[in-house]
Amino acid sequence: MRSLFLIALATLLVFGGCSNGSSNSDGGTDGGDTDTDTDTDTDTDSDTDTDTDTDTDTDADCNLGVYSGDLIITTQAQVAALAGYTSISGELRIECPSCIDLSELVCLTSVGGNLMIVENAALTNLDGLGALNSLGWSLGIIGNPALVNLDGLSALSSVGGVVTIGVNNALASLDGLSALTSVVGWLSITWNDVLTNLDGLSAFTSLGEGLEISFNDALTNLDGLSGITSVGQTLHIEGNAALTNLDGLSNINSVGWDLEIRFNDALTDLDGLVALTSVSEDFHIYGNDVLPDCEVCDVLDQLTSTPTSIHVESNLDDSCTPVPAGCP
Repeated sequence: MRSLFLIALATLLVFGGCSNGSSNSDGGTDGGDTDTDTDTDTDTDSDTDTDTDTDTDTDADCNLGVYSGDLIITTQAQVAALAGYTSISGELRIECPSCIDLSELVCLTSVGGNLMIVENAALTNLDGLGALNSLGWSLGIIGNPALVNLDGLSALSSVGGVVTIGVNNALASLDGLSALTSVVGWLSITWNDVLTNLDGLSAFTSLGEGLEISFNDALTNLDGLSGITSVGQTLHIEGNAALTNLDGLSNINSVGWDLEIRFNDALTDLDGLVALTSVSEDFHIYGNDVLPDCEVCDVLDQLTSTPTSIHVESNLDDSCTPVPAGCP
């Protein structure tokens, strides 16, 4: 880690002892009494108390206020140059293949535009962003192959636009987003190979537009989404090879536009859609190899109005007895 904080170093003055050159030449051989008595005073006691006083109290340096405009960070030195700023009025883009540390952004509490963290090959965590609590627009965390957690975003509570978390091959959890309660636009979580759950989103209650959960090969459930009651536009669940159920969606009662659930090879039931009563436009549930068609028909039957388009096929063929009224 490179730091801009000044380290005050004490200058050490080391004084050697005087040689007290009393030759005592009183003629008596007396063993020459060469008692030179140099008294070198090896008591170095040079007071090596260097007292470097590294002053790690970074709080004292959060005094630069607002950085006006947009910023693109491509080197570790550019991260260091932002130490002390408490907010950025425009967009902050961190696209730095060699960056390993964001700790010098510790003072940053808000970004007026987008925060884009993309293609950072060596970055393993976002710990320097621990004071960040709001984004004026979108959050994008995309293509960071070494990123293992989002713990550095633990203070982030609201995002004014879209949240996209995608193609982070080592990202195991979303626990760092535990303070996030609302997203005005879309929440998109896609192509995160080792992500097993969404528990880190348990405080999430408000979603303005759409929800997309796609191609997360290790994802087994959606339990972290139980606080969501409605989706303004589209609910899209696709290609999650290990996803067995949708129980985390059990409080969603309406989808403003489209419901799309397709190509989830391990999905066996739709019990998680028990509260759903309204889908305005497309109702598309297909290509889920072990999902019985009767499960799909049961969801159709509980809707209070008929969607504009219904596409139900290539799920597991079964015999519905009795056939639900809404089954095509």
